[in-house]
Amino acid sequence: MTIPDYQSLMLPLIKLAADRKEHSLQESTQIIAQELKLSEADLAELLPSGRKTRFYDRIGWAVTYLRKAGLFSSPGRGKFQITQRGLDVLKNPPARINVEFLEQYDEFVEFRARRDKSNDEIPIAEKLEIQTPEEAIEAAYQNLRQTLVDEVLQTVKGCSPAFFERLVIDVLVKMGYGGTRKDAGKAIGRSGDGGIDGIINEDRLGLDVIYIQAKKWENPVGRPEIQKFAGALQGQRAKKGIFITTSTFTNEAKEFASRIDSKITLIDGETLSQLMIDYNVGINSIATYELKRIDSDYFIEE
Repeated sequence: MTIPDYQSLMLPLIKLAADRKEHSLQESTQIIAQELKLSEADLAELLPSGRKTRFYDRIGWAVTYLRKAGLFSSPGRGKFQITQRGLDVLKNPPARINVEFLEQYDEFVEFRARRDKSNDEIPIAEKLEIQTPEEAIEAAYQNLRQTLVDEVLQTVKGCSPAFFERLVIDVLVKMGYGGTRKDAGKAIGRSGDGGIDGIINEDRLGLDVIYIQAKKWENPVGRPEIQKFAGALQGQRAKKGIFITTSTFTNEAKEFASRIDSKITLIDGETLSQLMIDYNVGINSIATYELKRIDSDYFIEE
């Protein structure tokens, strides 16, 4: 039997989750495989990277899409659970749940828009026809990266405040701030001044310092919080600060930060996730693909 595409796995998965219990990807992979009567050869088929099986990968993508549409929640790493929205779908289940079906939910439309923002006016089918192979690889990479950004941010939001502070340290050190990890660890949480969570060296020699505010929030950070931070910087006669949050910043907060004398860099949750990926904080590489082209100069005969 041919392994079903990930869209064909959405309805079996949501039916599996109808018991309202938490399910793991590993467990659901085995159960759905039995229901579909997949052979051992089917289950052993690997992706080109050789890191995981094709069927497990498709189960994972199906769960991701259902979660982005709000039909599943993520109670823990590698786990999913049906939501009330998902239960409502099962009251009158469609013959098939696919991307078109999920587009009735605003959260899913927003998720798709972020992934396809570079060519959002072009239908997916048309993109496949007009893209060169290199463009297709780049588009696939960007899609995978955006999905990873979302996953990283969701995981960070589930961490404790203490772990979040350590995470912030790791990102800043990997970016070249703070000298050693030990030095940076001493700096974070040392200040205790209103509006300031820590101080870190701007460079390894300690020629200048940067003041830090780290907020593990769900709601957007508004202008009053940035004003408070700016006031704390003035109290220290400081000119540079970084405000890091797991949420977002309001337009008023961004505008205020851009107009004041002190240089305050705002890092929202998505930007933090991007930095974690770029500097491999909490991230592992699973495969590397190298694009090659012919060296025309080599074949020039003198």
